[in-house]
Amino acid sequence: MPTTSPDDPWSAVADDWGRYWGTFAQPVWEPLLRTARIGRGTRVLDVGCGSGELLEHLQDRGAVPSGVDPSSRMAELAQARAIGVDVRLGDFERLPFGDGAFDALLAVNALQFAEDQDAALAEAGRVLVPGGVVGLAGWAERARNDLDAINVALAEVDDDEPPEDGPLRVEGGLADVLRGAGWDVLDDGVVPVAWTARGDTDLVRGILFGEADSTIADLAPVVLDAAAPFRRPDGTYRLMNAYRWAVARVPT
Repeated sequence: MPTTSPDDPWSAVADDWGRYWGTFAQPVWEPLLRTARIGRGTRVLDVGCGSGELLEHLQDRGAVPSGVDPSSRMAELAQARAIGVDVRLGDFERLPFGDGAFDALLAVNALQFAEDQDAALAEAGRVLVPGGVVGLAGWAERARNDLDAINVALAEVDDDEPPEDGPLRVEGGLADVLRGAGWDVLDDGVVPVAWTARGDTDLVRGILFGEADSTIADLAPVVLDAAAPFRRPDGTYRLMNAYRWAVARVPT
């Protein structure tokens, strides 16, 4: 596994992230693609493409996707999954593509990681054709997410307060950001998103991916206790969560 670097922290956990979380956001893809009218021949940039699951889905729909991610290992995984897709290293604020290169841009669980969200949205507008569309999606507020029960339990162990909901997570937050960029919001909404684990080991590893084995061993009882209400009779886990989404059109 790649070593952790201050400039590339996600490469060290990319394989585990792809294993446990790569398809997690799949329920939000359909409203994004439907509202953005992404279909055969649409040139789409997936910002923060991760391990490439959305890129592969776009390929299957006949779109012409490209991807960008700041993590070198994520980019490798995405390239291996979505064969033939142009996947590049880059940040949301500095997209390594030319002006007007795309008809649509998607960013699923990515905008909140941008150090300068205004610059990121300006870059989105730059790489889109006039009248192109932007689709954003990410976690809804903590109260809508079963996973928050585990996050609260882990925070208590460290005598920390759970993080507060950021402005992108609350109702209307994504749409407000798009309107603030001067774009016309076409629609927005919220969808249920389930996270499942095949058993105790996958649950603990999925929640604590990236932690040292000793830390995982210490925190496993905390995770299992907090997740007990979501354990099913067959030993699997199903935790219901929610993602918000919004799609806007840039000016012509």
